[in-house]
Amino acid sequence: MRNVTLTDVFTHPIAQKYLGRSGIAHAVSVAHHAFRLALEHEVNPDLATKAALLHDVGHYEWYTNGQWDYEKYRENDIHAIKGAERAHKLLIRLGEDPASAKEMALAVLLHTDSYLPEGYLDKNNLQKVVRLADEADEEPGGNHHYRKMDYDLALRKIQALDQKVADVLKKDQRYKKSS
Repeated sequence: MRNVTLTDVFTHPIAQKYLGRSGIAHAVSVAHHAFRLALEHEVNPDLATKAALLHDVGHYEWYTNGQWDYEKYRENDIHAIKGAERAHKLLIRLGEDPASAKEMALAVLLHTDSYLPEGYLDKNNLQKVVRLADEADEEPGGNHHYRKMDYDLALRKIQALDQKVADVLKKDQRYKKSS
């Protein structure tokens, strides 16, 4: 049984604030990609979809002279660090299992390596799925953050995805402990 559903996360005012900043259409799309990838990589789809939904909640808006400055963002952004903190706090506040909240926060932290000076990190399968899901939805120049999606449509998509996750969890015993 899940303590916190994807719908619980999506509809929370804190999630709405930060998802609006980073792009609701992108977040919903990445959650859907994460579901598919979780099944392919035998990762708990509940954890994958929630981490994917929250992966960009740490975004800061980089502007120069009132215009979005993609280069400034690419050079200076550390959104994954702030996002991991926000995701963890939100998940705990909603009543998520603390170990699961930590796993999802680490997946948010490691969904990109743009903030790392150099090097390669060995990631677990959940972290890989969230990264691949994000990459599957990227557009040049950060345009994926600016696609629009009506709130009601986004909510319906999240609720449908929530049902798919619940169906998988009900059928697959592998995820009983970690869901």
